[in-house]
Amino acid sequence: MSQTPIEFKGSSFTLSVVHLHHSQPEVIRQALQDKIDQAPGFLKNAPVVLNVSALNGDINWKQMQQAISATGLRIVGVSGCKDDALKKMIARAGLPVLSEGSDRKKRNDAPAVVPEPAPAPVVAETVNKTRIINTPVRSGQQIYARNADLIVTSSVSAGAELVADGNIHIYGMMRGRALAGASGDRDCQIFCTNLAAELVSIAGEYWIMDQIPAEFFGKAARLCLKEGALTIQTLN
Repeated sequence: MSQTPIEFKGSSFTLSVVHLHHSQPEVIRQALQDKIDQAPGFLKNAPVVLNVSALNGDINWKQMQQAISATGLRIVGVSGCKDDALKKMIARAGLPVLSEGSDRKKRNDAPAVVPEPAPAPVVAETVNKTRIINTPVRSGQQIYARNADLIVTSSVSAGAELVADGNIHIYGMMRGRALAGASGDRDCQIFCTNLAAELVSIAGEYWIMDQIPAEFFGKAARLCLKEGALTIQTLN
């Protein structure tokens, strides 16, 4: 048992980022509700980060927050905020303002004198680049392959979820949800020998079951992103 009442540990979670492109709360609420109705099992009561890079301070943030919360989504933070007035409104609402990697890089772009680094020692690679699951993935289970591809050699039941920062390969019946490129890598793909998924997603772009073309349903298929949109082809 730990000697201290609390302990901080690093971890990693899969969160959807909602990019706001309209300043009217009711327009945003209706658009979100339409998305939730399409994939309730995936989005209902989901924690989300809001990206407001396309907005300015001329909005009623309290109404916007209420409109989004009315859909059942749980706002855990706000990113992409460049307007100081908007930052203050967000902070007063009790939400953290998050800095994405690119934002931090821009703030640290001031030139600096850096000494010539010494040659780095050769270190054996210890990161497992592929996670392999040889047993069936049951309903309610979630498998996450952090910084790795995920290979499942058995079946995936409805209600189960596969999440990988890399590619996903399923060599059995796929009835659950598959989310590849969870960290934002848009070059990731999904390979499946028997596609009957509830939801497939690559880097946040997703299809629910009804959107999978009928000629590929129950067949061997490969999914990837082309020009920002999900595409599917026969897996030979």
